[in-house]
Amino acid sequence: MRLSAFLFAAVALPAAAQSGRPADLQPVPEPPPIPATAGETLEPQVIIRKQGQDVVEEFRLNGRLYMIKVTPPHGTPYYLVDQRGDGVMTRRESLDSGLSVPMWVIRTF
Repeated sequence: MRLSAFLFAAVALPAAAQSGRPADLQPVPEPPPIPATAGETLEPQVIIRKQGQDVVEEFRLNGRLYMIKVTPPHGTPYYLVDQRGDGVMTRRESLDSGLSVPMWVIRTF
């Protein structure tokens, strides 16, 4: 009894789903291009220069300096980052060091 009901449902449901489709379906049009804003660029400008023996990379967006990467000849590079946008640079050893992953307690036992 259950097997025959299951087989009937397996055959009847796809047929019912196909018959309920409208015939005048059209493809979704392509989204419009992103409008360019006047005077703003979406990609940063990078200026690479040598300062003594260090290689200094300045990252600017719309003419505003937001990050400096300093690579000494011996050692690991470090970053100077303007975190608040006020022009005060803070030193970071890596860009990942300031990542703070939010965590919540869901259940305690």
